[in-house]
Amino acid sequence: MTFSPSEKLVQFEYALNAVAQGLTSISIKATNGIAIATKKKSMSPLIDGSSLEKVANVCPNIRMVYSGMGPDFRILLSKARKAAQRYKRIYNEYPPTGILVKEVASVMQKFTQSGGVHPFGISLLISGYDETGPAIDDPYNKHRIAFQHIYYQKILTNIL
Repeated sequence: MTFSPSEKLVQFEYALNAVAQGLTSISIKATNGIAIATKKKSMSPLIDGSSLEKVANVCPNIRMVYSGMGPDFRILLSKARKAAQRYKRIYNEYPPTGILVKEVASVMQKFTQSGGVHPFGISLLISGYDETGPAIDDPYNKHRIAFQHIYYQKILTNIL
């Protein structure tokens, strides 16, 4: 990351702009489960809307939803699935939501500090159900990086 002549980290501003351009996604936590909703809109008539994936399974007990750039989501989804499989191979069970969120947050943090890559232009919600009950988390909350994020977790978590 380099500063512009106006002393701004332009890559972060681009990432924030990508999130702001994204469609709204929400996760609602109840006592016995989680509801996930999102808008799904094709930006081009050449794209089949049914092929767009905004909510994805990481493993049987964890889902991810995003707002922002789809290609960035696919990268993080792939890395999250690999982390979940590594955990399952070692412990013979899928990871708790909090462990997976830390793994994804670590990947996101590395991309803000490495050369040749850019910060992810997405905001994520990772929702899961484990022995502690339903959980919703935002990887940006785990590693506070240099740009702002929207985080609220009590009853409703909302990506704008």
